[in-house]
Formats: sequence, structure tokens, C-alpha cells
Amino acid sequence: MKTNIFKQIIKKEIDSYIIDEDKYNIAILDINPIMIGHTLTIPKNIKSDYIFNLPKKNFNLLMNFSYKIANILKKTIPCKKISLSVIGLEIPYVHVHLIPINSIKDLNFNKHIKISKSTFNNLLNDIKKKIK
Repeated sequence: MKTNIFKQIIKKEIDSYIIDEDKYNIAILDINPIMIGHTLTIPKNIKSDYIFNLPKKNFNLLMNFSYKIANILKKTIPCKKISLSVIGLEIPYVHVHLIPINSIKDLNFNKHIKISKSTFNNLLNDIKKKIK
């Protein structure tokens, strides 16, 4: 059975744009974003694909971590708000989408944007500078 892409990222088996991580969670730039700065926060060591099946402790840890990352994104990327979305249908593993938005139209998961590796790296560096 093929390993889930998020498990591979957590285990550092594949390259990703890691913003931050702690013992329980990891934040990465989405490589198939709908907006510049589209970020995923992913719990480590979880076997669920449904956020409301998480143990309450892990749910709270994920939300607190997402809160921290969203505030860093807001300080880095010009936008009105950081949207939080949990869908979890495309990859069977709990994850939170944090998306910089200026209007509701920015939340179109059917429209992805292309970003160069250099733009990803510059964005990642800008975000990491804001982490305390």
C-alpha cells in the first residue's frame, strides 16, 4: 500500500515547503495552492481522515497551531483575512487549509494557481522571518 503524501512529508521522505512544526503538528505551503500563501496544517501521528474523530487534545493542539500559523501568514501576505477550511476529501488524512483571501471568490478549490520554485522559496523565507 502506498504511503499517504502527508505521512511522507511528516517523515521528511519527500521535499516540501515546511513553514513550522512542533511535536504534534506541521505547517507546509500547499504545492497546489488556490491563493499565494495557501498553507496546510497537518497533525502528526494521527490515523484519521475526519477532523471530528480526533481526540479532543489533538484537535485543540491542531487548532492552536493553526491559529499561530494563520497569524504569521496575515503578517506576511497582503490580504483581508486568513480563511480556515477543513475538507479532507482529496487526501484521506486530517488537514486544515489556511488561505489568504480578499473576497469569498478567493475560496475556489477548483481554481489552482501556478507558482515557481523561486516564488515558493521567497514566500517561505518571508513567512519564516515572522516566526517567533
